[in-house]
Amino acid sequence: MAGPAAFFAVFFAYPVAAIVTRGLTADGTWRFGRLAEVLAEPGIRQVLWFTTWQALVSTALTLLVALPGAYAFARLDFPGKQVLRAVVTVPFVLPTVVVGTAFLALVGRGGLLDELWGVRLDTTVWAILLAHVFFNYAVVVRTVGGLWSQLDPRQEEAARMLGASRLAAWRRVTLPALGPAVAAAALMVFLFTFTSFAVVQILGGPAFSTLEVEIYRQTSQVFDLSTAAVLTLVQFAAVGAVLAVHAWTVRRRESALRLVDPAGTARRPRGAGQWALLGGVLATIAVLLVLPLAVLVERSLAAPGFGYYRALTREDGGAFLVPPIDAVGNSLRYALAATAIAVVIGALAAAALARRDAGRLVRGFDALLMLPLGVSAVTVGFGFLIALDEPPLDLRSSWLLVPLAQALVGVPFVVRTMLPVLRAVDGRLREAAAVLGASPWRVWREVDLPLVRRALLIAAGFAFAVSLGEFGATVFIARPDNPTLPVAVARLLGRPGQMNYGQAMALSTILMVVCAVALLVLERLRTDRGGEF
Repeated sequence: MAGPAAFFAVFFAYPVAAIVTRGLTADGTWRFGRLAEVLAEPGIRQVLWFTTWQALVSTALTLLVALPGAYAFARLDFPGKQVLRAVVTVPFVLPTVVVGTAFLALVGRGGLLDELWGVRLDTTVWAILLAHVFFNYAVVVRTVGGLWSQLDPRQEEAARMLGASRLAAWRRVTLPALGPAVAAAALMVFLFTFTSFAVVQILGGPAFSTLEVEIYRQTSQVFDLSTAAVLTLVQFAAVGAVLAVHAWTVRRRESALRLVDPAGTARRPRGAGQWALLGGVLATIAVLLVLPLAVLVERSLAAPGFGYYRALTREDGGAFLVPPIDAVGNSLRYALAATAIAVVIGALAAAALARRDAGRLVRGFDALLMLPLGVSAVTVGFGFLIALDEPPLDLRSSWLLVPLAQALVGVPFVVRTMLPVLRAVDGRLREAAAVLGASPWRVWREVDLPLVRRALLIAAGFAFAVSLGEFGATVFIARPDNPTLPVAVARLLGRPGQMNYGQAMALSTILMVVCAVALLVLERLRTDRGGEF
């Protein structure tokens, strides 16, 4: 745990503590009364209420829409399932600024619905809720569907043979087993929507503001660090409570269940009910997930002769010091470096957490590893600028600053992917190797590594895809001559003119294609059963 603990202490806890300390101190004196002052402001209370309310409704809608999809991917076998699973996951790894823009092109002024039927949903809460369902659909499908596919279907069939109806058998046998997975998925969706930033900023307009949006406004527009610090502490406390509950549900989910090989649980749809369910799931995916992405691609191709794509290769002397297309190479280099850091730190943390003799302190670190997903990315990015500005940690001019920030987001995905596999390794294999004289390093190389190699590759793929889309912290620290793809998209969207909008759509499409390719490779690794894993 020494490496992961030091990494999070220096590049997460220290920057966040630095910005909070600067905001809540004056002349070396702590201003604790500022907490009550900020929370007593009516505008801040309204922000807190809307943040909580929209997160709860978004979570409920996501579960309602995505649970049938989780069943379809877990229990039904149909052509194109592997490709469709990757399509479902693409929205989750897209930058939130792209998600907001895609829905703006769909439901905003001049969008598809406006052109066809004169319907606009931008600056309404419905646009925000739909975008959140779009973004988090894969969380429920992956988390719940993954466990559902491993539940032994014979348990439910036995209940049916004893006279229970299909609904009663599902409610009394399957649902209790799925309960911890559903709770874990719901908590993750709540966490992501509670900290929503770009989606609310783009689709909500000035009428709606979450904690993350308000922190950004107080930090970069009003320059009120004390209010931003208070809101950061509030968000930190809320996220900590959610993660504590999430850790408890994960422990419940890892309790003894009768699990089987998922390859044998999926069957071709049987009966009108299952065919209708599959049709409804496919229609939902087409309308909710594919249509916004299709609109994104259509807008990028609106100029004749791929005009928006060709414009990316030219310098404009405005928002960029280099041609916008350079952001593609920058993002790939940063993401590769971030992936290497995340895999090393995440693998070490997972190895420590997987030990059966790990103490309570080590196990508690599991929840702390998830904090970068919930703590304000705006706070982390601005904290990098404030804290890492003097020796021996003067990194403001270093290119490593960006991949370090991206790695903070990638590490939780590496841990969550590798931890179940490491815990499943039979400890007697390690003990036998040690008795035969193998060193701890050789035990890891010859016993653990062959068993977890595929999980390691999958973890690296997720870290790479997530690093490509990181925006909240990178927007503060990416240099003007080395922008990343999400930052370049945001800069283009912030400038008026159809050409800038079209170039943003073109860059977003490129990013979407790169993420889709990475996820297709992950699906191939996940479903390939020819190896040891």
